[in-house]
Amino acid sequence: MNANKMLWEKGDFTQLAKTMRKSGEALVATLGITKNLSVLDLGCGDGTTAIPEARSGARVLGVDIARNLVAAGNKRVQEEGLSNITFREGDAIALVDLEDNSFDLVVSIFGAMFAPKPFDVAKEMVRVAKPGGRIVMGNWIPGDPTLVAQILKICSSYTPPPPEGFVSPMLWGKVEEVTERFTQAGIATENISCVKDSFTFIAPYPPSGFVTVFRKYYGPTMNAFEAAEKNGKAQQLQDELEVLFNSQNISGDNTTSITATFLKVTVNVEK
Repeated sequence: MNANKMLWEKGDFTQLAKTMRKSGEALVATLGITKNLSVLDLGCGDGTTAIPEARSGARVLGVDIARNLVAAGNKRVQEEGLSNITFREGDAIALVDLEDNSFDLVVSIFGAMFAPKPFDVAKEMVRVAKPGGRIVMGNWIPGDPTLVAQILKICSSYTPPPPEGFVSPMLWGKVEEVTERFTQAGIATENISCVKDSFTFIAPYPPSGFVTVFRKYYGPTMNAFEAAEKNGKAQQLQDELEVLFNSQNISGDNTTSITATFLKVTVNVEK
C-alpha cells in the first residue's frame, strides 16, 4: 500500500479545507486565469483552488492521491453545476495517464509538496506543462514561526523518526531546494521565482475547536496523537497545540482566524 495515499485517506481533509476556502479563492484571483485556459490542479483535495479556477472559466483537471478527496471534489462540482472541471485519482510522482505538454497552468497549493520523490514531482509538472506555460506551487516553509510549520514541527516531536531515505516535504519551502529540483527538470534558473505569501484559515469556532479538527481529520496530526497516546502524552500534545493556535489567532471573538506564511513558487516553462 502506498504510504502517502494511506496518510491522506486516513482522515477527512475536507473538514480542514472548509477553513481554507476564502484564501483559496483569493490566491486563484492572482493567477490571471482566462476563459478556456487548461489547468491541472495537483494534490487538489476537494477543490480549494481547483473549483475557483473553474469558476474563472478555465478547463480544470484536479488530481489527488486520496480517493475520498476525489469523491468529495466531484460531489462539490455536481452541487455547483460546473461542467468544465473533473477530479480523478493520481500520484504526483508519476502522472501516468497525462500526456506531455497538456496544460497551460499547473497549480499545486500545499499538495504535491507532500509527495515523496520531489525530483520526480518537479519533472512530472514540467513534462505535462505546455511550452510557454506556468507552474505555481504553494509550499509551507520549514522553521517558519507561523501555524502550519509549527504544527508539523510539534507533531514530529511526538512521532517516531521517519524511515531512512525520507525526504521532508518542508524542503519544498526552501528556495535553494526548489531551484535545484526544477533546474534538474530542465528549467533555467531565471525562470524560477519564489516569494513569501500568506494564507488565512477561517473557522466559526474557537482555536481549541480548530485543534480538534486537526486531531480528528488531518493525517499527520492524527498520527502524532496516536503515537502520543501510546506514550501517555496525548494531553501534553493537545495543550501544546492549543497554546500555539491561541497565540496565533487574530480573531477578536470566539472564532478562529489564523494566517500562515508560505513560499509561492512560479515557474515559467520554456521547452
